[in-house]
Amino acid sequence: MTPEQVAAASKPAVLALGEAYGRCPTTLRRARLLGISGWAFYVTGRAGALGDVRAETVAAALGFIAPDAVADGWDAAARTVRPTEVAAASMAECCRWGEDRLAALPHVDRLATLVERTVAAADASAMPLFAAWRAVPSEPGSPGARAAAGLRLLREHFTGAHLVAVRACGMTPLEAVLAGPEGESGAVACGWPPPYPPVGPLVRRRLWAEAVTDRLVAPAFAALGPTEGAELVELLTEARAHTQG
Repeated sequence: MTPEQVAAASKPAVLALGEAYGRCPTTLRRARLLGISGWAFYVTGRAGALGDVRAETVAAALGFIAPDAVADGWDAAARTVRPTEVAAASMAECCRWGEDRLAALPHVDRLATLVERTVAAADASAMPLFAAWRAVPSEPGSPGARAAAGLRLLREHFTGAHLVAVRACGMTPLEAVLAGPEGESGAVACGWPPPYPPVGPLVRRRLWAEAVTDRLVAPAFAALGPTEGAELVELLTEARAHTQG
């Protein structure tokens, strides 16, 4: 497999596995223990690695979430707890989920190793969230925890690349969400209020942006080579099926 083929084939599993911990009830209880809402925990848990920055900066880094919705979550959390504390709690929940859900996966240690090598080889240019998270020192953990943490970072790399690709293709983040699989419901979930622009003219640009995303992420997978790249795709497919089952 070429690096672009590995990127395209692995993307669905990486996007799903990299955020799965956030839907776990135990993760949501962690937000309540911090005294903040689930939304504030989500926004600040993702962007807290940036440190004490303004909501406008967070909105620019997240990209696909409406600025007002970002500000609601970020500012609400900041009144109670520092962003870096929320980020640390979020990553701890990610690792806890990995230990719970991925530990029994065959070859999980190999999955963790390949994901970590991919993350280390990735180019963080124009991807501030990915760069911030990669700079956070990682704690030694079980293979399941390592795999979950690596997948979370790899998901931020894909998401950051997609934001760059969307803007390069002449689309706004809202237009990209509307042209995606969830359409208007996805826009609502990301805090964008109606009315919305027509979707029809955006679909072709969205497909182009997806291809550009794969091209931007491909150098990270080039570090594995074709054989290990194909192995990673297989392991990711197994991991996704395992967690869904």
